[in-house]
Amino acid sequence: MITVAQALEHLFTLTKPMDVEEIPLRAAAGRILARDVSAQRTQPPFAASSMDGYAMRRAEVEPDAMFKVVGESAAGHRYTGTLNAGQAVRIFTGAPVPEGADFVVIQEDVTRRGDLITLGHKIGEKDNIRPAGGDFTQGQTVSSPLRLRPADIALLAAMNIATVPVYRKPVVAIMATGDELVQPGEVPGPDQIIASNTYGLAAQLDALGAETRLMPIARDNAPSLQRAFELAQGSDLIITIGGASVGDHDLVAPVAAQMGMEQAFYKVAMRPGKPLMAGHLGTSAMVGLPGNPVSALVCGTIFVAPMISAMLGLGQHAAPRRRAPLAVDIPANGPREHYMRAVVSEGAVTPSDRQDSSLLTVLATANALLVRPPSAPAGTSGTLVEIIDL
Repeated sequence: MITVAQALEHLFTLTKPMDVEEIPLRAAAGRILARDVSAQRTQPPFAASSMDGYAMRRAEVEPDAMFKVVGESAAGHRYTGTLNAGQAVRIFTGAPVPEGADFVVIQEDVTRRGDLITLGHKIGEKDNIRPAGGDFTQGQTVSSPLRLRPADIALLAAMNIATVPVYRKPVVAIMATGDELVQPGEVPGPDQIIASNTYGLAAQLDALGAETRLMPIARDNAPSLQRAFELAQGSDLIITIGGASVGDHDLVAPVAAQMGMEQAFYKVAMRPGKPLMAGHLGTSAMVGLPGNPVSALVCGTIFVAPMISAMLGLGQHAAPRRRAPLAVDIPANGPREHYMRAVVSEGAVTPSDRQDSSLLTVLATANALLVRPPSAPAGTSGTLVEIIDL
């Protein structure tokens, strides 16, 4: 068996960043920016009023001063003249400041009668003008790699960037194996269960930016597995779930080997998830996950998610960890690294008292994995431990 860190190293060697494609800005939310992009214009492109009021010369602003209103400047419709002494222009938020003006008095500080305005007694020092380029200037860059959030999309739109270079979504074929499985919505036989792992893993990887494809369930015989592998050809990553152990019905490894898989490793010193396998099958990376539901999804978090991030150009990084105090005492750990389902509440960690790798209800109520090193001693309440947020 190899360690979790060694397994992750091997998995990273199986991956490479995807090609870059140009897509419309409208479709770019959540995608990974692959190259730096530069603003095509300055924002704002002109000095603009930040308030509704009157534009005038700062030097003429004083209590009870009177001005003649000679025009109006609105968003999209600037005042085209030049402001002279004793004149003011009615101006609205976002409108260009007229030439000759360098101060906006807000409308609440002005009394207007016809075309004449009189200033009040308490005019603030703030000029209420947004300078040209106050947000960004032409040529300013947005750096890659970057997962594009709504605010990033808005910024790119303001920069007049209509198409965006992003990493192609890695195509992931997910294959459940086993005679005992049927799809959700089907009626299981007396010895069958519903396939759940593929759906949970697909949801996890879709959220990270992969394009997942669920293969038909492969039965516990060589022809069915061969057909499933053939259908998965051309994917960037093939994930099998179940059948990766060494029992009489665990045929994934021998069938994959017959089809040319070059195995990188088999078995990892961890709980849950020991029977993990990985290698290359043709042009595809391949990962064989354990069949127990919790094992498959924990391995998805620890191994597959970092692979997807690396394929999306985000670098080779393990799942992020942080430290938090235990809320309860816990016993010593065994010889394998243990990823315990846990709940973080009010800043403290409580592992579930049920850690069986078949219990999806425990995983569904957990919001963290408590990471216990091999042979870790018993921990007391308040001891800092490492966790991975779910």
